[in-house]
Amino acid sequence: MDFAAEGFFEGLSDDGARTERRALLDWLMAEGFSDDQLRRAHRRGLLVFLAAEREVGGEPRYTYDEISQQSNVDLDLLLQLRRAQGLPLPDPGAVEMTDVDLAAAHTSQGFVELGLTDEQMVATSRALGRGLSTAAEAMRAVMLELVLEPGTTELELAQRYAAAVHEVMPRVGPLVLQMLSQHLRNMVQGEMVGAAERATGRPPGARDQAIAFADLVGFTRLGEEIAPEDLGGVATRLESLTREVIAPPVRLIKTIGDAVLLTADEPAALVETALALVDASDAEGARTAFPQLRVGLAYGPAVARGGDVFGRAVNLASRVTAIARAGSVLATRDVRDRAPDAFRWSGAGARRIKGLPDPVPLYRARSLAAGS
Repeated sequence: MDFAAEGFFEGLSDDGARTERRALLDWLMAEGFSDDQLRRAHRRGLLVFLAAEREVGGEPRYTYDEISQQSNVDLDLLLQLRRAQGLPLPDPGAVEMTDVDLAAAHTSQGFVELGLTDEQMVATSRALGRGLSTAAEAMRAVMLELVLEPGTTELELAQRYAAAVHEVMPRVGPLVLQMLSQHLRNMVQGEMVGAAERATGRPPGARDQAIAFADLVGFTRLGEEIAPEDLGGVATRLESLTREVIAPPVRLIKTIGDAVLLTADEPAALVETALALVDASDAEGARTAFPQLRVGLAYGPAVARGGDVFGRAVNLASRVTAIARAGSVLATRDVRDRAPDAFRWSGAGARRIKGLPDPVPLYRARSLAAGS
């Protein structure tokens, strides 16, 4: 292949960079990658990671139609599942699928045979894809930190990265399975199925829950003052602090950039966690440039679906958080009334909240041991 004519050297400013690129291309060809694979990786800007991609998924062998035929899974369902995971759809007729994709399709067929509906499979795939894509990104960053050194050439990076992936991949499957099993066990221990659910044969729907949002004050302004990687570190530290202070029955549902969403069946545990999280944030801020936290809580019907929660209480908690002052925990009357003696409460006035006809009375929570 004429690499120059194919555009593989475009954007390279000097002879040294072109020599580096040529060394990488020669190695990839010696490793058995086809011209089409090189072109596809170049279009996507991923030449350096082409060898690592093969370590993860194997050689492309199938079109998506062939995957559907060999697994006996409807092509439309396969595409829905792939979209739900957040993965790009293959070009029609393109030989881009690997044995990993075929195995995944066979697994999907197994769930079809167990009686799962398309909707159930898509919802589960969406939740798993959301978490696993985040995990994959974190692993990618760690792997790069391991292999990237000053002055690394493209060829050296490609070889080191592929070798690192080769060592790590056999451990990833067992790790994911073990962690998923641990989380499922924790979910099963906390699941409640009452007489109504047994009578109707339907899983639990909306039930009263305490909901809390905690977000970092001034996070947007901070983004204008520090580097993006440092800003990402602040958001990561919020999640770490949250995981350090929560304990059952409080659950961390998700992180949303500069905020976390927490739930519990009873408000008292969630208020206690919110206060502990604010204290942990203040302590972190005393050591580093970490913003203050504010927390808003509400109580009411919410339903869990696809790893998230929905309902009026969720929306209300979000809006209460926007009202709360930095370093404070602000709650609705329903929250206060279900834990009146466990904390020191002070009235914060009634505020008009979008979507509600009447002002909502709000109360600031402090621990009993806190000073005035």
